[in-house]
Amino acid sequence: MNEPNPFLDPARQPELYGHASRLAGRTSALMRAKTAGRPVPETIVGLVQTHHARSDRLGVVLDIGCGRGTSSLVLAEQLRPKRVVGLDAAPSLLAQARERAKDLPGRKVDFVEGDFHGLPLPAGCCDIAVAAFCLYHSPQPKDIVAQIARALAPEGLAVLVTKSLDSYREMDQLVVSAGLDSRADQRESLYTAAHGGNLADLAASSLDVIAVVNEQHSFTFDGHDHAAQYLATNPKYDLAPGLYGNPGALAAALEESLPDQPLTTRSLITFVVAQPNGGRPS
Repeated sequence: MNEPNPFLDPARQPELYGHASRLAGRTSALMRAKTAGRPVPETIVGLVQTHHARSDRLGVVLDIGCGRGTSSLVLAEQLRPKRVVGLDAAPSLLAQARERAKDLPGRKVDFVEGDFHGLPLPAGCCDIAVAAFCLYHSPQPKDIVAQIARALAPEGLAVLVTKSLDSYREMDQLVVSAGLDSRADQRESLYTAAHGGNLADLAASSLDVIAVVNEQHSFTFDGHDHAAQYLATNPKYDLAPGLYGNPGALAAALEESLPDQPLTTRSLITFVVAQPNGGRPS
C-alpha cells in the first residue's frame, strides 16, 4: 500500500506546522538559494493591479494559508486595502505572523485561526482572495475554491498559486545518489492535490479563469550544509532515524557518500487569476 502523502495526512500536520521554526528554516534555506524567479507576493500584487479595476481602493483582502504572514504583510504594504485578513490553521504560525505585523505602521492586518474548507467570513465580503501554496494541503481543493467563490464580492478577484509536480526533483536525485532513500525519486509529489497542471481546472470548478501565468524559479544550494537545511525539513523522504529535522546530521550523511558541490534545482510556479462566475469582464 502506498504511504500517505504527508501534506494530506492529518496525523502529520502537528509535526509539519506545530512549530514556526520548521517553516522559517525551510523558507530561509530556499530563499538563500534562489537565483531566478520574481518574489511570489510581489507577483500576486502585480496580478491584482493588472486585473482588478479598483486595485487602488480595495476593501478586504483575504490571504488563505497565510503561514507566518509574509504575503499578508506585502499585500497590506503594497495594495493598501482597508483590511487584510490572514487565515491559517496553525496557531504557532499565526503567533509569529502577529508578532511580525507589529512593525507594520498604519495598516489593518488581522490573523485568524480557521479551516479553509469553511472560511469564517460572510458571503461576498472580499475584494481579493489569495491562496498561495496551500491548496495542496487539502484532499478536496475544489471545496476551498467554492469557499473562495462564496467569499468574493461580485467584482472580486482570486489569485491561486501552486508548484509543479516535479518541483525540486534534483533534490530527489541527490537523496537517491547518497543512499539516504532509494525511492526518493519515485515517491508521490507533495503537490499532487493542486499542482500547475490542474490548478486552472480546479479554479474553473467555481470561478471564471481570466489569466494563467507560469514562471520558472531556480535555486542553487552552495553545498551539502545548505542543501541539508532544506532537505531536513522535507517530509517526503523516508530518512534514517536522526536525520529528519537534523540538518547537521543530514549534511554529514551526504558528505560520507558524495563530494560536496553546489546543487541547482527548479520549480515551475503557476498563478491562476479568476473571478466569480458572471463577474465583470477584465
